[in-house]
Amino acid sequence: MDLTGGSAPARTSKNRSSDLVPGPDSVTPAGSGSGPGSPSPSPSPLPVSGGAVPSSAAPSPGFRVPEARTSTASASGAAASLPRASRSRASVPEARGPVAPETPGARPDARPAVTELRLSAFAGHRSAVYALGPVTLFTGPSGSGKTTTLRACEALARLGAGDPLDEVFPDAADLVPERARPDAQGRRGFRIGCTVDGPCGPVSLDLAVQAEPRLRIVGERLTARDRTLLATALRDPGRSTVQAEWHTAGTTSVTRAPLPDDLLGTALLPLRVAGRTPGQLEVLAAAEQVVVGLRSAFACDPRPERMRAPVPPGEGRLRRDCANLAEVLHRTHTDCPRRHHRLAAVAGAGCAGTVTGLGVRELREGTVRAVLERGGRPATPLGRLGDGELRYLALALTLLTGPGVLEMDRIAEVPDAMQSLTLLADGLDRGLDRRQSAELLRLAVEIAGDGHIRVAGAVGDRTAAEARRTPGATVVDLSA
Repeated sequence: MDLTGGSAPARTSKNRSSDLVPGPDSVTPAGSGSGPGSPSPSPSPLPVSGGAVPSSAAPSPGFRVPEARTSTASASGAAASLPRASRSRASVPEARGPVAPETPGARPDARPAVTELRLSAFAGHRSAVYALGPVTLFTGPSGSGKTTTLRACEALARLGAGDPLDEVFPDAADLVPERARPDAQGRRGFRIGCTVDGPCGPVSLDLAVQAEPRLRIVGERLTARDRTLLATALRDPGRSTVQAEWHTAGTTSVTRAPLPDDLLGTALLPLRVAGRTPGQLEVLAAAEQVVVGLRSAFACDPRPERMRAPVPPGEGRLRRDCANLAEVLHRTHTDCPRRHHRLAAVAGAGCAGTVTGLGVRELREGTVRAVLERGGRPATPLGRLGDGELRYLALALTLLTGPGVLEMDRIAEVPDAMQSLTLLADGLDRGLDRRQSAELLRLAVEIAGDGHIRVAGAVGDRTAAEARRTPGATVVDLSA
């Protein structure tokens, strides 16, 4: 398993000793007793062959497990010591925004975004590496892995937001490659990773997850500029922690401490790193860039059967199933008139008949109903529209709005200019006719060109063929 964070496809080999172990650029704490020719007391190897997660409880010969060392910011160790039942979600710190240190290649004005997805061993994917552009559409026959690809993107986003592992992967055993063989302890797992580009340049995150017999993260690696900034590995299967070490470059070159095995360690680093040395600042900048890039995703799956009835007015944040479409239109009609007017123009290009506007009617029972205005003709309630029209409207609304109008874990502490929204849409063209699919694709490419919104979706052959002729869109054929 190659977890160096490069762009080459991940490889698997049996009993490799380099899996999830810091490479030659990793450093050792001063006074640890390790010198030239001595083994570095880094987290133990995690060879994963065919999805199996072998035991790593026993250190290798001559390997001494160091005492956990913490920096000033990590002295409490609260996250690692709390019982699992009391931590339903990680306390993700207030992001200050990924401020890159003064290093060659840094781009302070770049918005963090996931630019590569790696599925080394995940469901039906093996050694797969997918580049993600502003608009990336996955296509292929049924069973080729379109849905699982987008699910991996959403899973990484939820882990970056602090969701615990068992909520992100409730059916983790189904994600282990089918032919994966368990080790002597009956352990099997899967591996996923990504690269987030931004102010710090490309930063890679790779995870090894044990699915059986108990779900846990058994290895995590964060790398940037060929340097391992964070590495974790399972040391004692009887404990719900992993041993972590991160780059410090201070009086001690590496800091070690236990971290919980059901939460993403990268998302916890801003709680544990003081940020006093150049090395700590480098780790913080990379970790915050990854967290901001991951948390920007919004999975949208419009359900027309839930969008027809009037709804009570509320804060107007669009849910994943878009069942409260009328409520959100009621908000945009008042708060975002320019976007609302643009949406009305887009509606006219994808809905039957003449459309002169999108209106909202307040009903006597205190609910609101959205309608298509037809000029001098009676308005059409959205409940009378076809499934394709409703899905088209909901997806167009998602593209034309931002995190503040979507029901997602918004990073309020980071300026909008430093964030980009990634729309994840499985079945992006489901139920849409040729005209609607082409118009939605045109809108996605146009919006993505501004740099604020990115799109990753799964489409059928017809839309994929249209996308191949559309500049700015990338098509990934999973049947190839």
